[in-house]
Amino acid sequence: MHAALVMAETTVRELPAAAPVYGVVAFGLLIGLLLVTYAFRSVGTRH
Repeated sequence: MHAALVMAETTVRELPAAAPVYGVVAFGLLIGLLLVTYAFRSVGTRH
């Protein structure tokens, strides 16, 4: 059991980018989706 704990402590997977970068990318993606949705807001009223 002790050897497994030691190995678990030494095995670390680093993220390819810093943690705040993921939040900024997700926020940018959601803002992009919001803009696409906003661009098509009046499509139904034209027809």
